[in-house]
Amino acid sequence: MSSPSSPSAAPEARRKLSLPPFWAQILIGLAAGVLLGWIARNWEVDWLARTLDEIGGRFVQLLRLAVAPLVFFAIAVSITNLRKVSNAARLAGRTLLWFLVTSLVAVAIGLFIGLVTNPGSGSALTAADGQAPENSGSWLDFLTGIIPTDVITPFTELKVLQIVFLAAAVGIAALQLGDKAAPLVTFGETALELLQKALWWIIRLAPLGTLGLIGRSINNYGWDLLGDYATFTIDVYVGSLLVLFGVYPLLLRFAAGLNPLQFFRGAWPAIQLAFVSRSSVGTLPVTQRVTERLGVPKEYTSFAVPFGATTKMDGCAAIYPALAAIFVAQIFDISLGIQDYVLIAFVSVIGSAATAGLTGATVMTTLTLSTLGLPLEGVGLLLAIDPILDMIRTAVNVAGQSVVPVIVAAREKILDRDAYDNATSFDINEAEPGNAAPVDASKPSGPSGSSGSSVATA
Repeated sequence: MSSPSSPSAAPEARRKLSLPPFWAQILIGLAAGVLLGWIARNWEVDWLARTLDEIGGRFVQLLRLAVAPLVFFAIAVSITNLRKVSNAARLAGRTLLWFLVTSLVAVAIGLFIGLVTNPGSGSALTAADGQAPENSGSWLDFLTGIIPTDVITPFTELKVLQIVFLAAAVGIAALQLGDKAAPLVTFGETALELLQKALWWIIRLAPLGTLGLIGRSINNYGWDLLGDYATFTIDVYVGSLLVLFGVYPLLLRFAAGLNPLQFFRGAWPAIQLAFVSRSSVGTLPVTQRVTERLGVPKEYTSFAVPFGATTKMDGCAAIYPALAAIFVAQIFDISLGIQDYVLIAFVSVIGSAATAGLTGATVMTTLTLSTLGLPLEGVGLLLAIDPILDMIRTAVNVAGQSVVPVIVAAREKILDRDAYDNATSFDINEAEPGNAAPVDASKPSGPSGSSGSSVATA
């Protein structure tokens, strides 16, 4: 006969073996990456350097592997989901308008900070340190590259803008066909759920990926690198933080009448994952989940968030190119006039789709520099510091991709205010499809304060 304590022994053992919260895993990976990168660089430990490079490279490779099919099905399914939304055209138009407005504010902040601090004037870098990138963006490439020459190349060469074009065409055609396209729509929804499930597995590797990516950067460039880029780095972080914790809260408070602190409480899992993964598309399932938990209807979320993940880039396509253009112009001793700053704003607001939610913003930077007639060798100056800057840029991107649907839903009176007011953060492990889903905070709770309903899988 078993002892009375036996039933509780197994659960107690499982609790002892459980992993720390996801945010703690991220911090551990970050600290370990800094330490191991420092060891590899200062003690010239080649095998450790190669290991860090492999870990970071494979994590990014896994994210990129998921990008093409995820973008295609997310965009196509999101368009077909508009059939479930009343005033779909109005919502889509308002979403795009708020994307443009917030991008304009972000680029204005970037320009202001750049003009006040002159990030390139105090740097020891010179024009000779620059190197032209292998791939660059131009308006001709941007405009002509939207339409693919075939349906295979966009997926094999990861031309995200062309994938978005194909997905939009398929989604619109399915809407026009109506019931005849029902089997195709069902297949697309199932495929999207499968892809998101697989992406959750990759997301679970984020702490390890963080270790590799941070360690690789420290090993390759060391801390001395920050000296030449100190002002520029501070500018990017200050501008990003002003948008993240200044502009967005003001818009939430005065444009939507919402508590900004509650937004960050609910959206924090997506923001933290964006910071370490450096991929808006890679963070897409989490962004969509937190936006739903903040009270935005799923039918609207499933359109706005994937659309934003490929076009809404306040960090990579607004703040950063504005500062990068000023930085490069000062390094190459080129004066910029009022018309140049207007062009920067235009490129940032209209051309943000060129970044396409991927790690890094090289295409957007080259697009901006080529429009202004600045040397593309300036991009080479920025590549060394890019991983450090890309973390905060992507965090701002993802926050904007969630905050705009919240604002639009609130102004259109379709936001569930109870869900918003009671939304809480959650551990990534709890939110993975197939596990215990996060609770629906809009429902009444028991004495402990936890509610008992689950949120539908994004």
